[in-house]
Amino acid sequence: MKSLLFLVLISVCWAEPHPDNSGLEHERIIHIQAENGPRLLVVAEQAKIFSHRGGNVTLPCKFYHEHTSIAGSGTHKIRVKWTKLTSDYLKEVDVFVAMGHHRKSYGNYQGRVFLRESSENDASLIIMNLILEDYGRYKCEVIEGLEDDTAVVALNLEGVVFPYSPQLGRYNLNFHEAQQACLDQDSVIASFDQLYDAWRSGLDWCNAGWLSDGSVQYPITKPREPCGGKDTVPGIRNYGFWDKDRSRYDVFCFTSNFKGRFYYLIHPTKLTYGEAVQACLKDGAQIAKVGQIFAAWKLLGYDRCDAGWLADGSVRYPISRPRKRCSPNEAAVRFVGFPDKKHKLYGVYCFRAYN
Repeated sequence: MKSLLFLVLISVCWAEPHPDNSGLEHERIIHIQAENGPRLLVVAEQAKIFSHRGGNVTLPCKFYHEHTSIAGSGTHKIRVKWTKLTSDYLKEVDVFVAMGHHRKSYGNYQGRVFLRESSENDASLIIMNLILEDYGRYKCEVIEGLEDDTAVVALNLEGVVFPYSPQLGRYNLNFHEAQQACLDQDSVIASFDQLYDAWRSGLDWCNAGWLSDGSVQYPITKPREPCGGKDTVPGIRNYGFWDKDRSRYDVFCFTSNFKGRFYYLIHPTKLTYGEAVQACLKDGAQIAKVGQIFAAWKLLGYDRCDAGWLADGSVRYPISRPRKRCSPNEAAVRFVGFPDKKHKLYGVYCFRAYN
């Protein structure tokens, strides 16, 4: 009897790729149309939104009934659910759910997300104080009775991708260590989309590194013999997916702008690593991290020809204006190495956070 009743209530049911999500091959949206009622439609006015770390952003989403201007039928309560799509598109992370007066946010989104609700049909999500982990694709799902529909919005963050290897040398990080290495340097492990954008902007690096989906890849803009062959076309070389516990590579990290001041500390003498740490603390700051020097270089145009200690024990310096004796051929964050912390003397880069 229940099966017969369900068949009477349902007049049309079909599956099709969602127009706002044509690039996600695994994503299929099931549309259900109730008898004697217009179909529910969910749309995003923009498929891609750009912002930056620390900012606020609105992910657009509105719902309608086909052939009408009515937001809801009034028969059923509207349920709005926002989720974040993972890199393999097979799992989703709960972000926010609203139904009537009930509101619930999840995980590190708690206290930072709410609906805009500028009109009866507005399901747009506002995210406050963006963090690096917020980057990605979000799905807005609206459910009313037996009807539902979805729209997908991509949130991009302004930032920079940089390759990273520890003091032990190249190819010494499993996937989990790679994630932690990025976090330790004020960054997160980069996605393929972020690496692709960096490659299009000129990133060229011959060492293979982990990405957030568990794959190992590297970007080549100038083909050469040690990096896949000089006769190959420029592109992102893909090693495929490897064992996250046993396989060891470098990592590509992603960082964005920061709330604070990055600077080279003017000091009367050069310093050992321990002295550099203390000098920054005495100046009301902390020794800077690798992600912070890359962000200052790429996003703020920071330029300094003085080599300085960073928090991981490496020595680097950022050049935005190539010149003789200071990276004459390209703008880059130059890497000096991991010198002896107790005996080698250098300057230091500090970072003072703003509240």
